Amino acid sequence: MIRLFRHYVPLPLLLLALVEMLVFFGSIPFGKFVRSGIEGWAFDPIGLELKASLFAIVMVSVMTAMGLYERHFWDGKADMMLRVAVGFLLGLFTITLIYYFLPDLYMGRGEFGIAFAASFVCVVVARYAFFRLSDHEALKRRVLVLGTGYKAHQVEQLASGSHGRGFALIGFVRMNEADDIIVDAARVLPAGTLLRRYTEHERIDEIVVAMDDRRRGFPVDDILDCKINGVTVSDLATFFERESGKIRLDALHPSSMIFSDGFHQAALKSFSKRCFDIIASLLLLGLTWPVMLATAIAIWWESNRNGPIFYKQARVGRNDRVFDVLKFRSMRTDAEQNGIAQWAQKNDSRITRVGAFIRKTRIDELPQLFNVLRGEMSFVGPRPERPQFVSMLEQTIPYYSMRHRVNPGITGWAQICYPYGASEEDAREKLQYDLYYIKNYSLFLDFMVLLQTAHVILWGKGAR
Repeated sequence: MIRLFRHYVPLPLLLLALVEMLVFFGSIPFGKFVRSGIEGWAFDPIGLELKASLFAIVMVSVMTAMGLYERHFWDGKADMMLRVAVGFLLGLFTITLIYYFLPDLYMGRGEFGIAFAASFVCVVVARYAFFRLSDHEALKRRVLVLGTGYKAHQVEQLASGSHGRGFALIGFVRMNEADDIIVDAARVLPAGTLLRRYTEHERIDEIVVAMDDRRRGFPVDDILDCKINGVTVSDLATFFERESGKIRLDALHPSSMIFSDGFHQAALKSFSKRCFDIIASLLLLGLTWPVMLATAIAIWWESNRNGPIFYKQARVGRNDRVFDVLKFRSMRTDAEQNGIAQWAQKNDSRITRVGAFIRKTRIDELPQLFNVLRGEMSFVGPRPERPQFVSMLEQTIPYYSMRHRVNPGITGWAQICYPYGASEEDAREKLQYDLYYIKNYSLFLDFMVLLQTAHVILWGKGAR
């Protein structure tokens, strides 16, 4: 189970989430004890555990929706603390609603107030401590790279960026004297290094095989000896996928897809995803119909009461089937007078005033819930693209057609991991995230994407 979670959430963030879960859970009995003493705390221990579990689940879910367990959240302390404060306000609102509909779970205002304040203080302290310790070597996996060439340099680049916070790059092993050295020469170990002895001495957790040519002196026996001794051995593609949350196109080969444990669309997975889509769509329609009605009136009024409210556009769906995606109209009616498809641009002059707001808040996407109910789309999946762009991108980007093996989605892994894209290079980058999602799909990953989509909507990240 820990490996499953670590696949989507880096280990330091997973530890932080577990600590905060315990904080939220423990704050409820703490508030009860401070307010009522030991007699009040022991009066209803089973009910108290249920209330504590509910509070912990709600608060951690809200914190996730605020993006506080994302890979890049620690890039700014002030922004993080602001999100914590807003997250607690949203959590308070959510808990209040739950108490209204489930009064049996209600806690006294004094008890809950103490618990809420205590949890806030503890979370702020935990976050501050995490900032101080997040770069500590004890929280990072110690990684040794086999190779010194181009592939090894990719690991070096990964370590120097934001994706490199989860591991410490200890060094590179030169397998042959004739191998090129593209990486930092100061960290290169000489050819003939005894891997077993070095990994024990340096407490290496993982060996990444990043040799440009494995036919030249691949140390099979030494690698096997290290693996049996408890050291994880990964190839470059697997390592990069886990650390960055995407699959590199230049490291992808048909054989790796055929023999990998992903890219498998089992019948049970498809059925469970469809059930999830139907239930979630109906619930969201029930919650957002007032917003949709207000949006329709605003668009109608802005267009002088005679323009179309909805906008239909042909998109490519599963198995290359073309369907009409339904959205609230956010551009002028003459946005494409010449009939030629155009990429949406930043500060696009074709966007109306109402359109700018509904695009930023993603309200324009709400009518796609009907596409989901019809089975043309899913809640989570690769974003559907226009046929004109698909024809062009399939000719220039390898494996682009693979994103059409699943239902497109209202939101997706690429949408929360990469900013709004409007070019061929952006499409190539997003495809790497889409392939990661297709390979590693699970309901848990869908749940993570939906929670973090809420964070994107609340903070306008990537919206244009």
